[in-house]
Amino acid sequence: MATYMDVHHGMKDITADQLKAAHEADLAHEAEEGVHFERAWADPESGTVYCLSRGPSPEAVQRVHDKAGHRADEIHRVPLSI
Repeated sequence: MATYMDVHHGMKDITADQLKAAHEADLAHEAEEGVHFERAWADPESGTVYCLSRGPSPEAVQRVHDKAGHRADEIHRVPLSI
Protein backbone atom coordinates (compact mmCIF):
# COMPACT_ATOMS: atom_id res chain seq x y z
CA MET A 1 0.00 0.00 0.00
CA ALA A 2 1.28 3.42 -0.95
CA THR A 3 0.77 6.69 0.91
CA TYR A 4 -0.97 9.60 -0.83
CA MET A 5 -1.51 13.27 -0.04
CA ASP A 6 -4.35 14.81 -1.96
CA VAL A 7 -5.36 18.42 -2.28
CA HIS A 8 -8.78 19.99 -2.72
CA HIS A 9 -9.17 23.63 -3.75
CA GLY A 10 -12.25 25.84 -3.58
CA MET A 11 -13.38 24.96 -0.05
CA LYS A 12 -13.10 28.52 1.25
CA ASP A 13 -14.54 29.10 4.72
CA ILE A 14 -14.83 25.36 5.45
CA THR A 15 -15.67 24.77 9.10
CA ALA A 16 -14.40 22.06 11.41
CA ASP A 17 -17.81 20.38 11.25
CA GLN A 18 -17.77 20.43 7.44
CA LEU A 19 -14.24 19.01 7.35
CA LYS A 20 -15.29 16.27 9.76
CA ALA A 21 -18.34 15.45 7.61
CA ALA A 22 -16.22 15.27 4.45
CA HIS A 23 -13.70 13.00 6.17
CA GLU A 24 -16.48 10.77 7.49
CA ALA A 25 -17.93 10.54 3.96
CA ASP A 26 -14.53 9.27 2.76
CA LEU A 27 -14.42 6.75 5.62
CA ALA A 28 -17.87 5.49 4.64
CA HIS A 29 -16.58 4.51 1.16
CA GLU A 30 -12.92 3.70 1.72
CA ALA A 31 -13.28 -0.07 2.23
CA GLU A 32 -14.93 -0.42 -1.20
CA GLU A 33 -11.63 0.64 -2.81
CA GLY A 34 -9.12 -0.74 -0.29
CA VAL A 35 -8.15 2.78 0.83
CA HIS A 36 -7.75 4.15 4.35
CA PHE A 37 -7.98 7.88 4.99
CA GLU A 38 -5.80 8.67 7.97
CA ARG A 39 -6.18 12.41 8.46
CA ALA A 40 -7.46 15.64 6.92
CA TRP A 41 -6.39 19.26 7.34
CA ALA A 42 -7.94 22.49 6.09
CA ASP A 43 -7.06 26.13 5.59
CA PRO A 44 -10.44 27.87 5.55
CA GLU A 45 -8.92 31.16 4.42
CA SER A 46 -7.41 29.76 1.22
CA GLY A 47 -10.05 27.05 0.79
CA THR A 48 -7.43 24.31 0.61
CA VAL A 49 -8.03 20.88 2.14
CA TYR A 50 -5.40 18.14 2.42
CA CYS A 51 -6.06 14.44 2.98
CA LEU A 52 -3.55 11.74 3.89
CA SER A 53 -4.41 8.20 2.87
CA ARG A 54 -2.98 4.78 2.17
CA GLY A 55 -4.22 2.77 -0.76
CA PRO A 56 -3.47 0.69 -3.82
CA SER A 57 -3.46 3.56 -6.35
CA PRO A 58 -4.26 7.25 -6.84
CA GLU A 59 -7.24 6.16 -8.91
CA ALA A 60 -8.67 4.24 -5.95
CA VAL A 61 -8.22 7.32 -3.75
CA GLN A 62 -10.02 9.45 -6.33
CA ARG A 63 -12.89 6.96 -6.62
CA VAL A 64 -13.49 7.24 -2.87
CA HIS A 65 -13.50 11.03 -3.07
CA ASP A 66 -15.87 10.90 -6.05
CA LYS A 67 -18.28 8.67 -4.13
CA ALA A 68 -18.04 11.01 -1.12
CA GLY A 69 -18.86 14.00 -3.32
CA HIS A 70 -15.60 15.94 -3.25
CA ARG A 71 -13.22 15.09 -6.07
CA ALA A 72 -9.54 15.82 -5.36
CA ASP A 73 -7.81 18.40 -7.56
CA GLU A 74 -4.39 16.81 -7.00
CA ILE A 75 -3.21 13.44 -5.69
CA HIS A 76 0.47 12.99 -4.87
CA ARG A 77 2.19 9.73 -3.99
CA VAL A 78 4.39 10.15 -0.91
CA PRO A 79 7.23 7.66 -1.40
CA LEU A 80 9.37 8.78 1.53
CA SER A 81 8.60 9.89 5.09
CA ILE A 82 10.49 10.00 8.37
